[in-house]
Amino acid sequence: MRERQIPWWERGVIYQIYPRSFQDSNDDGIGDLAGIEARLDYVAALGVDAIWLSPIYPSPMADFGYDVADYCDIDPIFGDLEAFDRLIAAVHARGLKLLLDFVPNHTSDRHPWFIESRSSRDNPKRDWYIWRDPAPGGGVPNNWISDFGGSSWEWDEATGQYYLHAFLKEQPDLNWRNPEVRAAMSDVLHFWLGRGVDGFRIDVLWHIVKHQAFPDNPLNPDWTPDVTERDRLLQHFSTDQPEAHEISAEMRALAEDYGERLLVGEIFLPAERHARWYGTPERPQVHLPFNFHLIESPWDAAHLRAVIEDYEASLPGFGWPNWVIGSHDAPRIAARIGEAQARVAAMLLLTLRGTPTLYEGDELGIGHVTIPPERMRDPQHFRQPSLNIGRDRSRTPMPWDASPHAGFSTCEPWLPLNDDWPTRNVAAQERDPGSMLNFYRHLLALRRAHPALSVGSFTMEKAEGDVLSYVRQHEGERLRVLLNLGPEPVQPLTRQAESVRDVLASTLQARPYDGTLLPDEGLILSLAPEA
Repeated sequence: MRERQIPWWERGVIYQIYPRSFQDSNDDGIGDLAGIEARLDYVAALGVDAIWLSPIYPSPMADFGYDVADYCDIDPIFGDLEAFDRLIAAVHARGLKLLLDFVPNHTSDRHPWFIESRSSRDNPKRDWYIWRDPAPGGGVPNNWISDFGGSSWEWDEATGQYYLHAFLKEQPDLNWRNPEVRAAMSDVLHFWLGRGVDGFRIDVLWHIVKHQAFPDNPLNPDWTPDVTERDRLLQHFSTDQPEAHEISAEMRALAEDYGERLLVGEIFLPAERHARWYGTPERPQVHLPFNFHLIESPWDAAHLRAVIEDYEASLPGFGWPNWVIGSHDAPRIAARIGEAQARVAAMLLLTLRGTPTLYEGDELGIGHVTIPPERMRDPQHFRQPSLNIGRDRSRTPMPWDASPHAGFSTCEPWLPLNDDWPTRNVAAQERDPGSMLNFYRHLLALRRAHPALSVGSFTMEKAEGDVLSYVRQHEGERLRVLLNLGPEPVQPLTRQAESVRDVLASTLQARPYDGTLLPDEGLILSLAPEA
C-alpha cells in the first residue's frame, strides 16, 4: 500500500499578519502590502511555512476590512493588485505559502450588491441579503443579538423592512440560501485561487446560514452582565445550521480543483460540534476548523489537560488538529498570563499534535499595551465600553527597532506602539540569545528537525503538580514535553532522568534534567528508545 502523502500544512506552521500593523512603506502610518514584502526575510527566518493575511479588500473600514466593498480588488490603503501579485511572487520565492482572509458571511453596506438590494423590494438582488418584515405588532423580527451588542436587525425606512447583521449594521449578512450568492462567492474563490493564493482562512464560517424560520434564540441561563451582550442568548438558530456544512463541503471541492490548497474555517463551538466541520472522508469540509480552545481556557494544567484530551477525542479519524494562542481578536498571551508563562505557552503551541498558528508580535512577547481613550479605534470597544473587550491592544504595530516609530513608519502609527517598544523590538531581540524571539526561532527549528514534534503521535501522561506532560513519537524517536504552569518547583514524574538522553529546549537557561521542573519551566527532552 502506498504511504499517504503528508500535505504541507500538517508539518507546517502558519503566521498571521495583520496588514495595517506589520510595516508601513508609504509614510501614512498604516501597514501595507509593499511593507509586508519588505519584511518577508524576517518571516522566512522565523521558520514558519505560511502567511495568513487579515483582509486587504476595498472597505470603508467600519470593522477594519471585515466590511468588504469589493471581494476582487485591493484597498488603496494597502496597495493594488499589482502590489499583491508582487507580494505573492515574493512569498513563493522564499518557499512560503500565502492564505487570504475570506469574509463570506457579510459585506459592507457600501458593497454594490447591498446598494442594489436596499434600493427597492423588487430589485433582483433584494434576496441576496436577509430582509424581514417587522414582527406582528411592530418591532424587530426576533430577539437575535449582534456579536457586537444590540439587535441584529436594522430598520430600513425606504423599503419598510429590517435587514440582518450579525456584527455591525454596516455589515449586512448575505443570504447563502440564494444560489446566486453562492455562485458569486464561488467566483471570488476562483479569482484568488487563479491568482496563486494557497488557501483561505474563512471568517465566521459557522455563521453563514440561519434557521429558515428565524425563531427566537433561547436565553443563556449562565449569562451575567459582566460578559458581552452577545452571550445573553444561545445562538442555536443564528449559527451552526446543517445547511452550512454543505456549503463548507462545496468550498472544499472547489479548492481541491486547484491542487494542494488549504481551507481554515473560523469555527467557535464546543469540541463535538466543532469536529463536524471536518465533514466525512466521502464529503470533506474545511481542512482545519480553527481551534481557539487554548485562548479561552484557564491557564492551569488540569483545565488545559481536559481541553487537549477532549479536543483530541472529538476529532474524526481523518481529521488533523490545529492550535492557536493569539490572534487579532484575542488579548495578547503575554498580557493574559505573563511573559514567563508566555514562553511555556509557546512551547505548548509548537509541540502539541497539529498545525500551530502564530500571531505577529507574540514571538516578541508583546504584553499589555496602554491605549489612551482618544487613540482607541475598535468598534467592538465603543459598542460595549464597560466590558474592556476592545481588540486594539492586539493590533498595535510591530516594533522593528529603536528608531523613531520603531521602524514601522516614518510618522505616527494608526495605533500606539507597545509601551516598551524601545527595548522590546525585533532588532534588540535578535541581538539577545535568550530573547523570546530567539526562543521561538529555536522551537520552530526543532519542529523542522524532529518530525516527532509535527507529525508524530501524541500521548498525554499523568504528572504531579501543575504540570502537563506528554510524549511525541515518530519512527523510533521519542520526545517528552514537560510544562510547569505553576510558581513552585515540582518533580512531575515517578520515572526520572534515567531515560533522558538530551535536553533539546528549555524556557529557562539550559541545564541537565535532574527530574525536577523549576517554576515556569518547560522542557523538551529526547528519550532513549523504548526497550
